[in-house]
Amino acid sequence: MAEQNTGAEQNTGAEQNTGAEQNTGAEQNTEATMKEDAQPTQDALAFARQVAEAMYEKDIAAQKMGIKLTKVGPGYAVMTMPIHEDMLNGHSICHGGYIFSLADTAFAFACNTSNITTVSLGCNITFLAPARAGDLLTAVAEVQSQAGRTGICDVTITNQDGERVALYRGNSYRVNSKIVDDLPERR
Repeated sequence: MAEQNTGAEQNTGAEQNTGAEQNTGAEQNTEATMKEDAQPTQDALAFARQVAEAMYEKDIAAQKMGIKLTKVGPGYAVMTMPIHEDMLNGHSICHGGYIFSLADTAFAFACNTSNITTVSLGCNITFLAPARAGDLLTAVAEVQSQAGRTGICDVTITNQDGERVALYRGNSYRVNSKIVDDLPERR
């Protein structure tokens, strides 16, 4: 069960202490943007957290890759993934597919905080720097636009030193179902 504290910084029950509590530069910039905009209410944060925890419970792929949900709010998610030796490619750097999976997972959690099942229409990722064994990657996802059924979500992935590793932009599409059946939808 989640710790009972307030704010978007609350850790979900899905997280184990990974040392990811320190903010990366990308995370701080996104949080500053959120603060300039309207702050989500405690109710909205709790709602997003409840939806995200239900999603994480079913997300076997994320769990098997070691992806942890560390923060969530309306249209916002922060996830981490440690890089292990078995994730390295022939160049002794993290295979891009793992980095993509972290970005795509953070995208999914940010896009689904409204409890409206949202999937990817398409995406683009640009790799900026290699990740190596022992790195802890952090993905900060933030919905940039939501109009009707379609949206845009940006994800910045950094390493433990705050160095940007990848930038991802995804287009989302809302379908006619919910993540948690007994919760309402929030638009």
